[in-house]
Amino acid sequence: MVVMPGDEISTDLFPSTNSSRTLTLGPGLRHIPPATITSTRAGELCTDGKKNAFWIEGSGGRYLPSVGDLVVATVHHSSMDTYHCALTPHTPFALLGQLDFEGATKKTRPVLNSGALVYGRVRKADKWSDVEIECFNSATGKSEGMGPLKGGMLFDVSSGLARRLMMGGGKGGVVLLEEFGEKIRFEIAIGRNGKVWINATSIKETLAIGKAFAQVDEKQLDVDEQKKLVKKLLKDV
Repeated sequence: MVVMPGDEISTDLFPSTNSSRTLTLGPGLRHIPPATITSTRAGELCTDGKKNAFWIEGSGGRYLPSVGDLVVATVHHSSMDTYHCALTPHTPFALLGQLDFEGATKKTRPVLNSGALVYGRVRKADKWSDVEIECFNSATGKSEGMGPLKGGMLFDVSSGLARRLMMGGGKGGVVLLEEFGEKIRFEIAIGRNGKVWINATSIKETLAIGKAFAQVDEKQLDVDEQKKLVKKLLKDV
């Protein structure tokens, strides 16, 4: 459902009425006591019943780091024990400790040059200090898919499409990954900061996936249109 700024959200649209979890409001929603919830921007109303959360998904907007976000970051430069990484052109560099990788020691830590890509998670984000990211789960010590990204190509997408892609399984109305995955093999890292890294078995395949993202982003293609687009692009690979 698409809403406009100032629209009141009916209780019929709430994520869940039976959840034991506290109702969580995400970006684009405001609570007006005692029980009124209104939208603060135009976009699609999205819900997550398991987390009892909902938010307004816009197609654009500047990315603001939030703790727990998965991001694709570009190493800009390094200092004594830290990599200074760019998340977007509009945000200050995020700090990544050189030992913040699975099993990293001073002897085994990855050596990353300027321009290297990493997949990490935002560990700290507040208005009073630098944003910090890490490339492993500090609770388990495991990488869980995070770390340096080698090869492949980097594509920019809107923050809205990034969030929808991260839902997986077509839950966000995007079936590109599933459609491509049935025909070709590829690796992908999706960043909440609107960066998507793709590494397929050929440059043509990688570019085809990136081109599909761009068209879905620009034209707001529905599921059927996405399936047709994938078939068309794969014919040229």
